[in-house]
Amino acid sequence: MKISDEKIAIIGAGALGSVYGSIFYDMDPASVFFIARGERYDRLKRDGVIVNGKHYSIAVVKPEDCTPVFLLIVAVKHCHLGSAINEMKKAVGQATTIISVMNGIDSEERVGAVFGMEKVVYGLNLGIDAVRENNSVTYANQGRIFFGEKKNTEITERVRHLGDLFNKAGIAHVIPQDMIRSLWFKYMVNVGANQASAVLGADYGTLRASSESMKLMESAMREVMSIARAVHVDLSEDDIQEWYKVLNTLNPQGKTSMLQDVEAGRNTEVDMFAGTLINLGKRHGILTPVNQKLFDELKRIEASVNATNGLIKH
Repeated sequence: MKISDEKIAIIGAGALGSVYGSIFYDMDPASVFFIARGERYDRLKRDGVIVNGKHYSIAVVKPEDCTPVFLLIVAVKHCHLGSAINEMKKAVGQATTIISVMNGIDSEERVGAVFGMEKVVYGLNLGIDAVRENNSVTYANQGRIFFGEKKNTEITERVRHLGDLFNKAGIAHVIPQDMIRSLWFKYMVNVGANQASAVLGADYGTLRASSESMKLMESAMREVMSIARAVHVDLSEDDIQEWYKVLNTLNPQGKTSMLQDVEAGRNTEVDMFAGTLINLGKRHGILTPVNQKLFDELKRIEASVNATNGLIKH
């Protein structure tokens, strides 16, 4: 199959969706399109996306007009996954591979429950420092996609094929042996870095220089470690140091997605970060006081924005 025949659909034109859309467009403008409807469809058709100062008129297709694609990338916020699943149904065919680059630890299972886990590969991005403002995204570090089956001791044909596509497009990627551990590592990072940055208003430079930011971030991460051990996922203090290695590569003026959401008055993913962890803690009899405080504070911030603007933006 030629690259031009390997259609790639992206649902979600935020920071990650725009970055990957631009990369595939640079590879082959005909290879990629966004799935969108309503106001999002109109906006993307009219304005396109701007990535690192370059304008991209990436094709936009309404859900009802989609046909099956080779690769479907899910890059929406947690609160939009239910509607995204409905909107992407016609893009999924017998040979479609679906990869989620969403935050969290359950999007693959939610997608697989509808389309079948045999169509889903696990995925995440680690290390991107993209900042989005309206339809413009800037980034200095692309990060890497970690993807694959749950276990990758042997590389399956679909994972190898997807890796070949990423190579041709210039997308940095890793196929870890244990994808579930990788998902939990990213979840630990998000629970710590995203939430601490959003509560404290800290960019990446502040996260790695401020003792207050580091203490809050690490305390939230350690609660994730405790829950991870309860579900037989091996996270340790060494993983916090691994995160600092990544953090040190990020643009100091860059901001986490949750801080960007707070500053833009958008809904945050606190229910999926602290909310999920709190519920898991209750299930396993493990206290999560740091994440409870973060949850309460972020809900207070959202309520304040809601009172000011009338409605929180999505």
